[in-house]
Order: sequence, then C-alpha cells, then structure tokens
Amino acid sequence: MGSEVRPHGSSPPAPPDEAYWEALLSEGEFAESNEAAQEAQADWQDYLAEGAVNAAAGRTDSRADWDVVQQVFDSDTTVELRVVGYNRGGLLIEWNSLRGFVPASQLLDFPSSKDSHVRREMLAARVGQYLKLRVIEMDPEQNRLILSERAAQALPGARAAVLNSIQPGDVCSGEVTNLCDFGVFVDLGGVEGLIHISELSWGRVRHPSDVLKRGDQVRVYVMNVDPEQERVALSLKRLHPDPWQTVEERYSVGQVVEGVITNVVDFGAFACIEEGLEGLIHVSELAEGHFLHPRNVVSEGDKVRARIVSIDGQARRLGLSLRRVNG
Repeated sequence: MGSEVRPHGSSPPAPPDEAYWEALLSEGEFAESNEAAQEAQADWQDYLAEGAVNAAAGRTDSRADWDVVQQVFDSDTTVELRVVGYNRGGLLIEWNSLRGFVPASQLLDFPSSKDSHVRREMLAARVGQYLKLRVIEMDPEQNRLILSERAAQALPGARAAVLNSIQPGDVCSGEVTNLCDFGVFVDLGGVEGLIHISELSWGRVRHPSDVLKRGDQVRVYVMNVDPEQERVALSLKRLHPDPWQTVEERYSVGQVVEGVITNVVDFGAFACIEEGLEGLIHVSELAEGHFLHPRNVVSEGDKVRARIVSIDGQARRLGLSLRRVNG
C-alpha cells in the first residue's frame, strides 16, 4: 500500500471541515440523537473532572504523567492499559493519574451497530481488559488524551513514514478497516485515513456500508494531511468527475431517461439516472389525477422512465416528470 501518481493538472481541494475530526473523536459519534450525544459528552466530562480532582489531591503527579505520555507519543511506541469504563462512544482508560478515551471507531473487531443497547453491551464487555494502544492525540491543557487500538497495530515509525510520503492531491491505495455512521477508515500502510460519508460518492449515500465493506482494497484521493495530528482526509468520489459539471452538455430538456427511485417524500420522489445524478419528480409530475401520497404511485427501487423538464447544473437540480413521458 502506498501513494501512486498525482493526477495531472489536479489542484487539491480545500481542507476538510473540522467536523470530520470532531465526528471521529466525539463521544457521541454513534448516538441515535443529539440528546444522547450530549449525554455521552457529559459522561466524559464528568469522568475527566473526577480525574482532575484526584490528581489535584496528590494521587499522582499529573505533570510527570503527561511527560511520560509525551515520550510515548514522540517515540511512536505502544502501551498496555486497563479499560475502567465506557460510554456511548467508546472506552475509558486510566494511565496513572490521567484519564484517556478510546473511540469505538478505533477498536479492533468492533462491528458497527445502530442499536445503542447492543453497542453498550459490547463496550461493557471490554471493561477490565488490557488493550495495546497508541496515543493519537494529546492536549495536557485540555486534559485530552485519545488512544487507538487500531493504530497500535502499525510498526514504530511506519506512521511517520506514510505521513511524510503523501500530500494533498495524491492518489493512494489502501484497505478498508472500519465503517462508521460518519464515514470509512482506510489503512494506508500504518496510518488510517478517513473518508467522510460526504466524500464517498457524488450521489446520496445513506450509510457507508452501501458503498464499501471491510477488507475492500480501494484507491483514494488525498484531500488533506496533518502530520502533527496524524490525520489524513480522503475522498473516493474525487477520483471521478462531478457529473453535475457536465449535466447540461449530456442531457437536454424534453429528453426521456431511465432511472431508479431512490427516495420518496411528501412532495415527490427522487430518481437516480446515473451515479451521482438524481432528479426530483415533483408530486405534481408523478401522475394524473388525485392520490393520497407519492408512495401510492412509486416506491424506492422502482425502475422508471421520466422526461426531463428542467436542468440547472450550477444549482445541482434536475426536474423530472413521469406523467409527461407519453406526452
């Protein structure tokens, strides 16, 4: 696995939104609602606060403990630490006086599940175990210590070598190691990069598992590299042209096209006519006469023939009609 050629004439896109990494490290990353995510965040803050009180009480010299963490981080070595708790987003560990967090997305062999009860049971089962971990983020001022079981699999120095060899605009090959609600992790040979769900396809993606699965070998476009934080933002869709940029050249108003219904809503239905290109069939364009709901006319997965009634590539909008097909 490694970097390949840089696409000729390509210019790297703007760096990814910090929300990518907030999602990666968020304690509520798998929570089913904002309320649940806030509760998980509160759990973590309470845990950190308790650790700060214990350290202040003189249980251990936390400054010296942070120095040890810095040495481990700088030397790119691993440590074995005991799991002492968990919350919705991952596992809690103690390192002398310090408290650390291992996001569920950074655990080995931890299947993605949308059922919060199943996830909690699986995380609870890890309490008391010792994990081989590598530090992936530390901030003594914020009392923030993030570790990874996945990153601990790489040989010492491998991560730095990969980070120094790739740059925005490169195309790399790697293996899909984990899928989460917010994206896909890809092992680039010692460093895991993240393909955010919005970078998987030019079209609608309901869940990353609809596009990739663990073990897949993929080619990815490097959007951004942060060697200091050891973060790599990747894209799958940027290896292919944006279909909206040429939609007005390839299609015309009045043309009849074939597509598949991808989503049905109160005001109509969406149909995909090619990968990354969806059009809206407004409720008024579904059929003649009266019907209670668009679902009375079409269902997701239906193959349809539709006439194009409007095209706006810049606004990324395509208007379709079923009732005008035979007109």
